[in-house]
Amino acid sequence: MTAASVVGSVVSLWRYPVKSMMGEELNATEIGEQGIVGDRAYALIESATGKVVSAKNPRKWAKLFDFHAAFTNSPTTSHIPPVEITLPDGTKLSSEQENTNERLSSILGREVKLESTAPPQPSLEEYWLDMEGLPHRETVTNEKIPAGTFFDLATVHLLTTATIEHLQELTPSGRFEIRRFRPNIEIASTTSNNFIENNWINRTLAIGEEVQIKITSFCPRCVMTTLPQGDLPNDPSILKTAVQHNDGNVGVYASVVQGGTIRCGDLLQILD
Repeated sequence: MTAASVVGSVVSLWRYPVKSMMGEELNATEIGEQGIVGDRAYALIESATGKVVSAKNPRKWAKLFDFHAAFTNSPTTSHIPPVEITLPDGTKLSSEQENTNERLSSILGREVKLESTAPPQPSLEEYWLDMEGLPHRETVTNEKIPAGTFFDLATVHLLTTATIEHLQELTPSGRFEIRRFRPNIEIASTTSNNFIENNWINRTLAIGEEVQIKITSFCPRCVMTTLPQGDLPNDPSILKTAVQHNDGNVGVYASVVQGGTIRCGDLLQILD
């Protein structure tokens, strides 16, 4: 590994066991064909429509960010364990409980089912803010997602601290924190170039000693980045800044070329 090819190091790792709920921060994790093992392994399905439940439509699912999900045991490529969901009132609910769906449906106000197998042709609803520069305005669209998965567009999502810092400089009044953007891998880049990830599209990166990923596309942002979570307030300026300065993109998506284990502190190297 040459100094010239190193583009950053891993600051934090994140896994989201249930789509659109809060997830788990990890010190190390296994990466397989479907990205970080256990990421988006579960999702809620709306019984009435068969659609994957997503905070992309906060008009229906605004409460999702008040739920936290964590595995009862470490998942592997061959086994996904049950998940424990912490409800907004602090009560813990296991995916193995018989009344799980009833409890979740009651809190969300719509009938849902917790599933670990995606529909054959999964889709979700996405609400678009009335904001100049977005492909749609003040409407809800039906968005297809990759067959057999609960991922929006790709299996791995990377974001650099340099991009977060640059967004903060562009709009000092906003709180641009990593949790708003829900990446799998947060990277401290070796340069402070604006939106440095944009330069990695179609390139292969090595992470640590084993893992290789191919950067496949930009990560287009949506209303989810503006939603309140924890002590973060609702803030449309988060998305507006990304739209005005980087065509609405923050971070990049990737596919897995070679799996293995990655750890916080691992170096990232451009291979081609």
